[in-house]
Amino acid sequence: MSALAEIQPYIEAFKARAQAGEPDWLWHRREGAMQRFAELGFPTRKQEAWRFTDLRPLQRVAFPPAIAVAQATTDDIALWRFKGETYRIVLVDGAFVPALSAIDDLPTGAWLASTAQTLREWPELLDPAVRETDTVGAQPFAALNAALFTDGFVLALQPGVALDRTIEVIHLGRAANRSSQLRNVILLGPNSRATVIESYAGTGAYWTNAVGVIGVGAGAALRHVKLQDEDTAAIHLGQHRVDLGCNARYESFTLSLGGRLARNETHLKLDGEGAACGLFGATLLRGEQEGTIATVVDHAAPGCTTREYFKSVADDRAHGVFLGTIGVRPQAQKTDANQLSKNLLLSRRAAVDTKPELEILADDVKCSHGATVGDLDETALFYLESRGITVAEARRILIEAFAAEVIERLEDDADLRAHLGRHVARWLAAGDSR
Repeated sequence: MSALAEIQPYIEAFKARAQAGEPDWLWHRREGAMQRFAELGFPTRKQEAWRFTDLRPLQRVAFPPAIAVAQATTDDIALWRFKGETYRIVLVDGAFVPALSAIDDLPTGAWLASTAQTLREWPELLDPAVRETDTVGAQPFAALNAALFTDGFVLALQPGVALDRTIEVIHLGRAANRSSQLRNVILLGPNSRATVIESYAGTGAYWTNAVGVIGVGAGAALRHVKLQDEDTAAIHLGQHRVDLGCNARYESFTLSLGGRLARNETHLKLDGEGAACGLFGATLLRGEQEGTIATVVDHAAPGCTTREYFKSVADDRAHGVFLGTIGVRPQAQKTDANQLSKNLLLSRRAAVDTKPELEILADDVKCSHGATVGDLDETALFYLESRGITVAEARRILIEAFAAEVIERLEDDADLRAHLGRHVARWLAAGDSR
């Protein structure tokens, strides 16, 4: 398929959509974003950020936006529900489903709604959702998303608001050979607090293209967990853009299990003095899955801290990728940042590419990075087998412990650790049953 043929279905989809009562400022930004996508086209391996990613599953078949929303029940989302009392938003094929959601009894000063509802009732809240990078930047899938998104979720907290319940957002894909273009927004006012769990799942061959715009105000704190558990025939591209104010705290954890092709990106800017972020995650791959974690952390203010720790497990012919860049600007003195990537290969045909990088332009900093790639510890395997444990069970124990070590970084939330641990155990059980 030629480069023009690849992008033409999406251009036609944009031409077919109406302005639909949206503010003029948003429509003009959409037009600029679509123009930028048409200029850029799909990335190629000649581009450094994409040289390890095989986009052929996305290029071979067109995935125009989903039109009809498939039916779903509580049973369809049960596997990804977080135990305990939560606020909940459910989207199926990129569209909000009120019957499966629970967003009543929010405290004063908290807004939680679908993106479509926010556009109708509070459009100015979405002003930061579509940025200049969508119209002039070098991110084609974010530009396409800006042009075509119809829904997603929006969380906005006024200063000092602290949510006493976790917010869970479940994205379910059903529409074969269609795409869900989701634009999600989280805006935390100064000194506010929230925990958000996003789960992506579904059945069949579809494409999820999700962009999250996140702002954490001065002294605010956000814990943000993402579970990517799409169908192994599906494609998942997700990008978070995060800005942190003075003394803001952002902690994210990504558990990536599904997708034929999955790429989870974080672009984070520490824009206020004393801000801190923790980026953690685990990617588990088998079959012919391809999974990428890509992070870009921009230290733009002094006295900020970054901790990155990612692990990946690759079996069969799976391919894992870690791309991590930490940049320190000249004014960002007293930066404290470290980055670590650990990778486990379970098959001779599995592969992992890891590329941690530091770009330091300040002189009073403490920065480090590292990466390891290896197989299971033979001594540990022998020890377990000598205690009467089968080879298969010994391997499972070691793999589970490998993933659990990074999950333990969520040290003050046992329920959240147990939630992620259950999904790791389910992934391991699925491999045992093959």
